[in-house]
Amino acid sequence: MKRDRPLCVQADLTVLLDDRHEQAEAAREQLSRFADLTKRPGHIHTYRITPMSLWNAASAGVAPDEIIEGLIAFSSNEVPLQVVSAIRKLGGRYGKLKLQQTGEGSLLLLGEEELLASLEEKAAIADTWLPIRDPGQRSVKPEARGLLKQELTRLGYPVLDLAGYRHGEALEVELSPRTAGGRMFQLRDYQERAVNLFYREGQVEGGSGVLVLPCGAGKTIIGIAALARMRCDTLILTSNVTSVNQWKSELLDKTSLQDEQIGTYAASSKEVRPVTIATYQILTSRRQKSEEYAHMRLFSQRNWGLIIYDEVHLLPAPVFRMTADLQATRRLGLTATLVREDGREQDVFSLIGPKRFDLPWKTLETRNWIASLTCTEIRVPLAHEEVEAYVAAGEKAKIRIAGENKDKVHVVRELLKLHAGKPALVIGQYLSQLHQLAEELDAPVLTGELSHEERATLYGRFKSGEISVLVVSKVANFAVDLPEAAVAIQVSGSYGSRQEEAQRIGRILRPKTRDNEAWFYTVVTGGTKETEYAGRRQLFLLEQGYRYALEDWPELQNRIQGAETAKRGAAQ
Repeated sequence: MKRDRPLCVQADLTVLLDDRHEQAEAAREQLSRFADLTKRPGHIHTYRITPMSLWNAASAGVAPDEIIEGLIAFSSNEVPLQVVSAIRKLGGRYGKLKLQQTGEGSLLLLGEEELLASLEEKAAIADTWLPIRDPGQRSVKPEARGLLKQELTRLGYPVLDLAGYRHGEALEVELSPRTAGGRMFQLRDYQERAVNLFYREGQVEGGSGVLVLPCGAGKTIIGIAALARMRCDTLILTSNVTSVNQWKSELLDKTSLQDEQIGTYAASSKEVRPVTIATYQILTSRRQKSEEYAHMRLFSQRNWGLIIYDEVHLLPAPVFRMTADLQATRRLGLTATLVREDGREQDVFSLIGPKRFDLPWKTLETRNWIASLTCTEIRVPLAHEEVEAYVAAGEKAKIRIAGENKDKVHVVRELLKLHAGKPALVIGQYLSQLHQLAEELDAPVLTGELSHEERATLYGRFKSGEISVLVVSKVANFAVDLPEAAVAIQVSGSYGSRQEEAQRIGRILRPKTRDNEAWFYTVVTGGTKETEYAGRRQLFLLEQGYRYALEDWPELQNRIQGAETAKRGAAQ
């Protein structure tokens, strides 16, 4: 036993990290390459090594033996033989099967004959193969390329796809050295590296994959740079109309593209042009469940050479199905988190591609590319008049009662006073709560009830400084650029959604023109189910190196009031 080490590796592929150890940070950095954080009760953090985490590591060039050496270096106990065996077995499966294209255009699956023969017994796999076969290879139906990759990943044998891509329609486009406003424009070093790792010039496996970067790191800029590198007709899919307009604005500002070359395909506009930006909502809209998805024809309306999936963690199931048929087209996924609340990370891996680049949020913070962030969870007692209703309620009702705790209004007001002068967002889940807050704070409220034009107007007034506080619902979770927002106060959320927590924090992380600081408060009702969900929501950010200070409101309020009294005394 080496008791002076921070890790304890267990036979079930979980790894415990003692956060108090002096080597904890180095061990955490090592773990983040091949394991996922699952829980953090106090100082002991639990990580889990999964097939997906090992395959993403393998795609980044991290070999099984390198993973094992890292565990041994930081482990206080002997690394169990079961763990060593599982890492070699699961990690070693990546690349055992390869898809290649012959000079005649046929598609072949290559691998050990024994493995291919065993897979042939699976009906879903055999249905994707043609009758032509030789030892160590199977002919694959070209149209089944995506489905085969999906099924093999589910069976635990991720495919290394070397079959290449079509170029698509050529497009004359390049990055502009200056923006439309006359400012010099150049990719940051990590943005250049992300594009290079995706493109992999000269390498057959380049051109598909996911880039994971924090909100505020310039994912849109990276997508635009990939488009300029590929120089081909491009379809961009994103989460909402606001994001569509932001993509178009950035394309016009930072490339040589002209307005007539960029189409928007959303609720009020159906333009298909060399670069077309569409929403996931329009692609999956239909009048009745029995109808076809009419707008899916967008995928075949031009000879696209690149498809960019913005906020890829939101990709809806119908778009997954269409993507399975588009494996000969280069695919780029952009996201702040690979976490999917529906558990379909494997489908992102098999159909969009493996993780090609992952930049820790804290790394960007230390370089001042994003704001320095302080996270605080404030626990508020349940309002006295609501206790009886909470005790008598069912599980779902309990969560809502705790989320809409009336006493949160006072907390929000005091926090806004504490950060007076800082642009602030008050974010919540329940419309009745948000309207009440807006009335109490005399602030505008932005929800899905407003038209896209009304939302754009409110965003514009907030960005210009005309509005200092904006109350927003979950419609503002994604792809909204509010660079000067410095304070976010979350009063309720979607159960234990780690994805939503990351997105909401992302709204305030963009670098500030003055002091580069941001504050995120999550206000929860102590002693209720809400505290449990708050812990789950925080996991992703904890993995990124952030810490949540835990405060009980009465104590924090006393300290704030004491500081204000001292400040007034000093002024006198």
